[in-house]
Amino acid sequence: MSTADERIWLTVPDLVDRLSLTPSRVRRLIEDRALLAIRRDGVLSVPEVFLGDDGPLPELRGTAILLADSGYTDDEAMRWLLEEDDSLAAAPIDALRAGRKAEVRRVAQALAF
Repeated sequence: MSTADERIWLTVPDLVDRLSLTPSRVRRLIEDRALLAIRRDGVLSVPEVFLGDDGPLPELRGTAILLADSGYTDDEAMRWLLEEDDSLAAAPIDALRAGRKAEVRRVAQALAF
């Protein structure tokens, strides 16, 4: 079972280097929910698993928006995405990466507050 603490976390400067973008563009990706970020030890951070080969994982944005619309805070959404979900038998982010977007979003909708 994986947890958020077992993941590799990237800061905005890390993302700037990794994605070859400006800090303002990285922050815009976070504002637009193409990336979901939380503060860890006071530093805005994004799990590396949220990135694909060419940038933010495309399936993440719609799922992050659905969770926000369902009443999840960024911290709650992050926890849900990174920790194993019994109904998916995987962490939702891992299921997204495996091509199970529709299934992940159905589970997220069922959990809406």
